[in-house]
Amino acid sequence: MYQQQEHQAVPKLKLTEQPSLALPPVRYDGLPKNLIFCCRIWKMPNRRFADGEVVMGRWPGSVLYYEVQVTNYDDVTHLYTVKYKDGTELALKESDIKSQSSFKPRKSQSSSSSPSRRSTSRSRSRSPGRPAKGRRRSSSQSRERKDDKKKIIQETNLALLKPSENNTRRYNGEPDSTERNDTSSKILEQKLKPDLEIERVLDKYSLRPREEEKKKEEIYSEKKVFEMVKTTEKVSSKTKELEFGGRFGTFVLIFFLPATVFYLLLMCEQDDPSLMNFPPPMPALESLWEARVFGVFLLWFFLQALFYLLPIGKVVEGLPLSNGTKLQYRINGFYAFVLTAAIIGILLYFQFELHYLYEHFLQFAVSAAVFSMGLSIYLYIRSLKAPEEDLAPGGNSGYLVYDFFTGHELNPRIGSFDLKYFCELRPGLIGWVVINLVMLLAEMKIHNQSMPSLSMILVNSFQLLYVVDALWNEEAVLTTMDITHDGFGFMLAFGDLVWVPFVYSLQAFYLVGHPTAISWPAAAAIIILNGIGYYIFRSANSQKNSFRRNPADPKLAYLKFIPTATGKGLLVTGWWGFVRHPNYLGDIIMALAWSLPCGFNHILPYFYVIYFICLLVHREARDEHHCKKKYGLAWERKWT
Repeated sequence: MYQQQEHQAVPKLKLTEQPSLALPPVRYDGLPKNLIFCCRIWKMPNRRFADGEVVMGRWPGSVLYYEVQVTNYDDVTHLYTVKYKDGTELALKESDIKSQSSFKPRKSQSSSSSPSRRSTSRSRSRSPGRPAKGRRRSSSQSRERKDDKKKIIQETNLALLKPSENNTRRYNGEPDSTERNDTSSKILEQKLKPDLEIERVLDKYSLRPREEEKKKEEIYSEKKVFEMVKTTEKVSSKTKELEFGGRFGTFVLIFFLPATVFYLLLMCEQDDPSLMNFPPPMPALESLWEARVFGVFLLWFFLQALFYLLPIGKVVEGLPLSNGTKLQYRINGFYAFVLTAAIIGILLYFQFELHYLYEHFLQFAVSAAVFSMGLSIYLYIRSLKAPEEDLAPGGNSGYLVYDFFTGHELNPRIGSFDLKYFCELRPGLIGWVVINLVMLLAEMKIHNQSMPSLSMILVNSFQLLYVVDALWNEEAVLTTMDITHDGFGFMLAFGDLVWVPFVYSLQAFYLVGHPTAISWPAAAAIIILNGIGYYIFRSANSQKNSFRRNPADPKLAYLKFIPTATGKGLLVTGWWGFVRHPNYLGDIIMALAWSLPCGFNHILPYFYVIYFICLLVHREARDEHHCKKKYGLAWERKWT
């Protein structure tokens, strides 16, 4: 009778509860030794784990334990700061930390084993080594015990890793080489289970199911800890690492980028666009502005906005935002391109003079620059009233010039009209091919040709293919860094509305004033080069996008990947196992093919490929930095 009362009393003791200073001294007279030992542990100092000690920490909101290292302990909040193997640091309460000895694998026992030879993991109601004599379990208790074990196993199988949400919150962007789909992460996790049991590519994480707390106090405490983790991440969303040269660099770029565009266009208008002829003759300031040109530009911009609002095309969801919501986007860029082509065809049929664009090309560039500056000012002013969760992780530094340049708000919207997503592919990208067409017609008119030159045909064809490909695969842009990480500020507004249409069309503009004849064998070689670049670019992106949508697709069985602590996979075969960014490699090859039809008389038409290499090298460095922070060991192992 005494033993039964003893075993009912011991489970009520909670080793992680904080002892009250007002409690009277505990008397140990007449108590069993094992109960005295538990009481003394209960009265030990709060801290159980030392700094630097390797223990097992439970991820908040899940039942999974990972190997962590204790880095700090807060005497006020009684929380341990621990560091996971992938570099993630979280604050955990003591009840969520266990010693590694608790996770040693247990030997399987047959059902015929005697009670004293059962698993070494004993119930808290039993003292160590106490024989089971006189305490044989009933069949109903045994069944309940088995049901509990099955429940724990089911909970372990169904538990999802939560770091992916945290990483999405921090870098709601995604570098092109990584995977960011919540649905695919669930499928991927199921696919990874047998592989993780057979062979660990990364260092092993010891996982052990933990029973759910049954008392309201512990559930409430767990919610508090998880809220504290979210609060810490929200505070850390402040931009600390400044890019583009920081405040000074962004201030210079605001003036340097427009000056570069005007310099390139002025040089192309010269008979000898040599770098030795710097600076080019400057036109009168009053000749750079014309209200009619600005009106035509506004008409073009709002025409594309009208196409964007048409209820055609499917509606898809973007990646989760910091608050867990997903924005909806209408995918109809290709339809907008077709409608634009139809309007251009109608204008040509009625012999509308498109040569006006060529004659006022510099004025159109000025109008676009003025509009992009006004749009950037509007975006920054409205971002000052935006909630904290709507701010861009890369443009929330607190410095006016830096945030104005990089973009303070991540997804500025007027109702359902997403300004950044619209400008990313519509007015600038479609305007690029329209400008190329105008340059082709201008070449024929100025040089009295019945057909455009072979060089002009190649440039127009290559770049038309590139734009159509981007619009056809419009949904893929939702996972790029521009959409997921960078805010919408001067950098993207000027880049989308000015840099893309007026700098990317530089080869066609150059050929109008400097015709270049190329042979058919040379043209064939350039076509092959562009084809190789496009094949690498498209196949690499197709592999990435297909793996993102459905990692368990049987068609992708030939692809191998490295599992990560975030529940995502990193491709290590195919194009993504050959080079870090195969899509960038294809981009560079195509950029070279676009410039070769212009010949080798001047370096000016090669500005695009030189700039593009610098851009992608910088972009790769940004992707590398973000992927290393997000995937930690997995990313380092992939390239070592």
